Amino acid sequence: MLQIYTSILTLGWMVFSHPFYISLTEIRQNPNSKRLEIATKIFWDDLEIGLGNTYDEKIDFLNPENSEKLEELIDQYLHQHIQLWINEKEITWNLLGYEVEEDAAWFYLESAPVQFSGTFKVKNSVLMEDFSTQQNIIHIYEGNSRSPRSFLLTKGNEWDEMTLK
Repeated sequence: MLQIYTSILTLGWMVFSHPFYISLTEIRQNPNSKRLEIATKIFWDDLEIGLGNTYDEKIDFLNPENSEKLEELIDQYLHQHIQLWINEKEITWNLLGYEVEEDAAWFYLESAPVQFSGTFKVKNSVLMEDFSTQQNIIHIYEGNSRSPRSFLLTKGNEWDEMTLK
C-alpha cells in the first residue's frame, strides 16, 4: 500500500513540476475595416527563451534595457513564425503592440484589408524550435460567429488550412 501512495505522489509531482508549452492565437475580421485582427497569447518566460535563442542574447521581457529593441525583436520573431495566406496569397500584418497579463503576454497584430473567403492557410511555429512539446492553438472566427473553427499546431505540423464560408 505504501508503494502505491509513493507512486501516486511521484506521478503527481512529475505532472505539476513538468511545464506545458502552449500559445493561443485568435483571428477574426473586422467587419468595418475588413482587416484581420490577430491576438496571440504567449507565456512571456518561454518567449524570453525563444527570443534569446534566436537572437543569441539575454532577454528580460518584463524589465528590458531597451524597450524599443525588445519590440523590434518581438516583431521580427513573430513575422518569422506567424504567417497567413488567403487563396495562396500571403497576408502581411503589423504588430500593433502588446500587453502583459500575469504570466503571459497578448500580442496584437493587424493586416491590411482582405477578402476573407476561399482557402485560408495559417502557419504558427512560435517556440517550436525551443520546446519539442510546444502546442499552438489557432481559433478562427468567421463573420459574426461566436464559435471558432480551430487548429492545433505542433512541431512537424506547423501549418494547416481550411475553406472559409
